[in-house]
Amino acid sequence: MKDKRILYVSSEVIPYLPETELSSTAFNVAKHAHSKGVQTRIFMPRFGVINERRHQLHEVIRLSGMNLIINDMDMPLIIKVASIPKERMQVYFIDNDEYFKRKAVYTDEDDKLFDDNDERMIFFAKGVVETVKKLNWAPDIIHVHGWMASLLPLYLREFYKEEPLFAESKIVTSLYNSGFEGELNSELANKVRFDKIEEERTTVFETPNHTNILKSAIENSDAIIKGSETLSDEIEAYIAEKDVKVLDFPSEEVLTESHLEFYKENVLELSE
Repeated sequence: MKDKRILYVSSEVIPYLPETELSSTAFNVAKHAHSKGVQTRIFMPRFGVINERRHQLHEVIRLSGMNLIINDMDMPLIIKVASIPKERMQVYFIDNDEYFKRKAVYTDEDDKLFDDNDERMIFFAKGVVETVKKLNWAPDIIHVHGWMASLLPLYLREFYKEEPLFAESKIVTSLYNSGFEGELNSELANKVRFDKIEEERTTVFETPNHTNILKSAIENSDAIIKGSETLSDEIEAYIAEKDVKVLDFPSEEVLTESHLEFYKENVLELSE
């Protein structure tokens, strides 16, 4: 695995957001890979609750400055970066004042999902890809964590399918049971179709709940990792239907090493 390139894309990463199964797994797996000589990049949204001064985020002017089209609207992309102390690992933050400046992550003060979470997901997926293109950094593996990042596999497979930088990249998605209740904006399917993504790939979003968002990620991934010990029966059944490599939930003692072994034995071999 030494000198392989792995792009980690996560909704949450410690120490920038509170410790959860998702945020700690995303960090620890990337940290372990990095310690073994793997070239890593971590991307996450720059949520407004992240303390920029404490974590020493700074804007990367050469990467910022482009606009992303989200449902026919021009939305400026701002890229910030920080280094995880002691690890010499870089974390890139996808930012936009309208989508991420608010002092909350997914819900408002009444615990109601933000109405634009669907657009935030699209912006995050496109922002990651456009930034990696500017870095000209072709990843061997793209590992996705968390529902806010879960449109990325679909966008890589469809919207960016002609992009040579990702022609050899394998997509791995970790699934967690930390989702959300209810549904996202009912226009999600139409907003994805705006990007000329075929209707049959977007029908799953007609009911934009947590389960269906994960189904899209599974459908468009080369491999799946069970990031939580228990997943819903519906998701378990869906995984079983698919011709996809699967790593069952690893215990904490073998968590990081099992990911590296899975990459090596099951994911990279798909290229051969």
